Amino acid sequence: ISPSLMILRVVPVGWELSPFTPGQFTILALPGKAPCIPEAEPPEKDNPDAWIRRPYSASSSADQEQYIEFYIRLVYSGELTPRLFALKAGDKLYMFPKLRGMLTLDTVDDDKNILFIATGTGLAPYMSMIRSDAPCNKRKIAVIHGALNSGDLGFRAELEHLERLCENFSYVPVISHQDREKIPWNGRTGFVQDIWNEGIVDDLWHSEITPVNTAVFLCGHPKMITQMVELLGESSFKPYDRKKGGSIFYEDW
Repeated sequence: ISPSLMILRVVPVGWELSPFTPGQFTILALPGKAPCIPEAEPPEKDNPDAWIRRPYSASSSADQEQYIEFYIRLVYSGELTPRLFALKAGDKLYMFPKLRGMLTLDTVDDDKNILFIATGTGLAPYMSMIRSDAPCNKRKIAVIHGALNSGDLGFRAELEHLERLCENFSYVPVISHQDREKIPWNGRTGFVQDIWNEGIVDDLWHSEITPVNTAVFLCGHPKMITQMVELLGESSFKPYDRKKGGSIFYEDW
């Protein structure tokens, strides 16, 4: 997608993919001896014999049986992503065969509207949910995606297409570094927290958002999640609990 973003498709060799629930994640891994991209900033001490493991949410549909797709950002000082970005088509890596995680639609009532809020690659689990379930259904769905610049808005074309196709679907891209744009950006700027404060979703849906009629999903930068939980709390939204319920859903890694 860009020098620091990629969509990685992993195909099983000699085994079949296990069923998973959209929104779940698994573990990708490479050995420490795997090559890095030249621009990487490796740690001072590297153990070539150690395996480097990290969790990543699937962005592909649960109905896709040939591969699992991941949306990954390069961290130059990281241990795993400089190695993932050095892979070529056909190279092998380790993937834990079963996906897990609680950031799913399983506990959301069918009549509730869905608000997906993401920053960066936090969009991945939402793409899996949207692709796995018919987006042009009765309930309203909105995706607010924050990124540094327009080149980092992965899946933008697909989401804009869905917005044109489905009356109930809305997509709101937001960038925070419009001064770096080569072509003037005419969309929204700032952070997703600002967009919430502006009442953008109320305007899109022409109705008040409440914990009774809407479930809010949060995925991305920890600071964004913390701030959004606080802001949503001012409107009586509470994080989901198996015993007490709630309308805010996010994954603690």
